Amino acid sequence: MANTKDIKELMNLTSAGMMDCKKALDEANGDIGEAQKILREKGKANQEKKSGRAAAEGLVACYIENGKGIVIEVNSETDFVAKNESFIEFVQNSAKSAYAAEPADLDALLAAPMVGTSGTIKEALDELFLKIRENLKVRRFQIMKGVLGSYIHNGGEIAVMVNLKTDIDPANPALNECAKNVAMQIAAMNAKYLDNASVPAEVIETEKEIALKQLEEDEKNKNKPEQVKAKIAEGKIKKFYTENCLLNQAYVKEDKLTVAQYIAGIAKECGGTIEVSEYVRYQKGEGLEKKADNFAEEVAQLAKGN
Repeated sequence: MANTKDIKELMNLTSAGMMDCKKALDEANGDIGEAQKILREKGKANQEKKSGRAAAEGLVACYIENGKGIVIEVNSETDFVAKNESFIEFVQNSAKSAYAAEPADLDALLAAPMVGTSGTIKEALDELFLKIRENLKVRRFQIMKGVLGSYIHNGGEIAVMVNLKTDIDPANPALNECAKNVAMQIAAMNAKYLDNASVPAEVIETEKEIALKQLEEDEKNKNKPEQVKAKIAEGKIKKFYTENCLLNQAYVKEDKLTVAQYIAGIAKECGGTIEVSEYVRYQKGEGLEKKADNFAEEVAQLAKGN
């Protein structure tokens, strides 16, 4: 039978629960090293069972240093886990590890050394599963190099990283504030495109078709001359550009300015030029199917002892 001292030591080493540690020590005849191995093996089996469960919560994060940055998303099944200190630390350390390794893809990311450990990010993720017991996934990441700024909304709900092309000293506080404000704009208004030229021609064609069809179905407009309807459709396209192109959007902190005008003003103030060359916006769980909680089913499963 496992003694209390060994159980506590194994819990400290693995972060696994007390009963799991006790069972593992009993199976390993008190050998702590063997018990760690058993916990990992059982954890892997449980992880594989849970890998198909929806993981659409979690956190997004940014890490920027010396002109290089990364934005990353790690998912969990529940929002409760996203507030767990160990999970938060894993996300932050994964970002730092990816920054150092510059992996080419997710497989390379998972195989990269994890800061603060002697193992990989994948091994750290497996260890975290032993403690949390939820499906956990590193979903995506992106690396940028240049004059960078970032904004994190609501503790990790949305992460934005912006790359500026500029001849201004990267250490200039006004330039850094500009990068942060543009990132905040993207977080708030979710611009799908940088400018008019970035919008694919087929998207504009579809918007025109929708606008004209709406006019045909509108009692007030359907009998107007075609040239008038074309002009109304053009106005709708202009509005589309204003709402969906970053540089055309009204600046959230001063809506009398467009974002382009705000950036131009900062560039003039600093005596140089500033352009937004690229940006990335991650929102946790976007595009993923969220788990639908069915409390009646959960109660029924508990009653069955499952």
